[in-house]
Amino acid sequence: MRVVIIGAGQVGSSIAADLDSTHEVVVVECDPTRVEELNYSLDVLAIQGDGTAVSTLEEAGIDDADMVIASTDDDETNIVACSTVKAISDAFTIARIKNTEYLWTWQRSEKAFGIDFMVCTNLLTAEAIVRVVGLPAARDVDPFAGGRVQMAEFEVDEGSPIAGQTVAQADRFDALTFAAILRNGNVDIPRGETVIEAGDRVVVIGSPKSVQEFATTVAPEESPGTAEEVVVVGGSEIGFHVARLLEERGFSPRLIEREAERARELAEDLPNTVVMESDATNLDFLEREHIGDADMLIAALDSDEKNLLVSLLAQRLGVERTVAVIDTTAYVELFEAVGIDVGVSPREVVAEEITRFTREGGAENVALIESDKAEVLEIEVDAESILAGKPIQESVSSLPEGVVIGAITRDREFIVPRGNTHIQPGDHVVVFVDTAVSDKVSKLL
Repeated sequence: MRVVIIGAGQVGSSIAADLDSTHEVVVVECDPTRVEELNYSLDVLAIQGDGTAVSTLEEAGIDDADMVIASTDDDETNIVACSTVKAISDAFTIARIKNTEYLWTWQRSEKAFGIDFMVCTNLLTAEAIVRVVGLPAARDVDPFAGGRVQMAEFEVDEGSPIAGQTVAQADRFDALTFAAILRNGNVDIPRGETVIEAGDRVVVIGSPKSVQEFATTVAPEESPGTAEEVVVVGGSEIGFHVARLLEERGFSPRLIEREAERARELAEDLPNTVVMESDATNLDFLEREHIGDADMLIAALDSDEKNLLVSLLAQRLGVERTVAVIDTTAYVELFEAVGIDVGVSPREVVAEEITRFTREGGAENVALIESDKAEVLEIEVDAESILAGKPIQESVSSLPEGVVIGAITRDREFIVPRGNTHIQPGDHVVVFVDTAVSDKVSKLL
């Protein structure tokens, strides 16, 4: 597949790096220094130019392109680029935008602006954060099969009841599969005798009920439903959508916003949120408002450094769990190392959403584990799939190592995968795959 990516920022570069080994990739970027870096670091053709200009698109070979991804940091540029592409080619267009108003307009009119698919950074990030709020012990949560399947990643602390147990001992749930253990930067497929150690990150796939029950086992003090008091810091678009989505789920969060006019707007738009006008780095204010009593604090300011500072202050005051929006993807691991419980990268969330369109075999949904160490794919099985008509133990033996069948849904019903379970055409299968073999596995599935 020939893919043209417009914009070589963190999102565009991440997508290009993910595709360069399996697809013909052309990157359009206006910064000559970035163009030179890409041509040396990736197996792509990077050209300098304006992605909204017909001449530049023709130089990029738009006539032969199967897909165009507009991923600059400017919404209007991405929209115009996709519109221009549609005027001169039949390529499938994807636009990355931040302003939800553009998303609402696009959703009301099929393929508005000449865009086949639109991803909204702010909304996707807010949804990812709220999923973590709904399952407080988790580091990452992704829904599959219309919400009938969940993938969740948990970090096992020293005091966790499952630390020191084997997978067989910890697996006491009807509809749960232990997909992987992340240890010392490696991805290990667990066996029944595998011992879960403190510091491990455990990836499980199962029904929402079983995942919630497992969360209670991993961290009983943070079981689902305990995050009653949630504080959102920052009235950014992400902060606003987090509060709005929490309201929809029955929460009554508190939101701290420094700018008076923005605080008034938020108070009008969020009827079940207590909006406080103040500087969230003011320690006296935080103590006076008993922020330390919160079960969870979400830092959604416009600066990674400010989000780190606010999160560390909150932990010092006694907040049980902190979630920070981290715009620079490379900082996520660093921030989590110094004490933030969960770092959410908007760029990573968007890259994950776009990735599913580039997977051979037509993945219905994709979740990336630890940025790029592994993937969880949702595949609708057809008659040509290696899985069709066979028991799982037989079909998995024909697949590369690093693959786990995590869940199956058939006619909207959850099916627990077992060795003798026969997968049928039309089934939706959620599969954990090591990134090293993901492209090969996608073709077979």
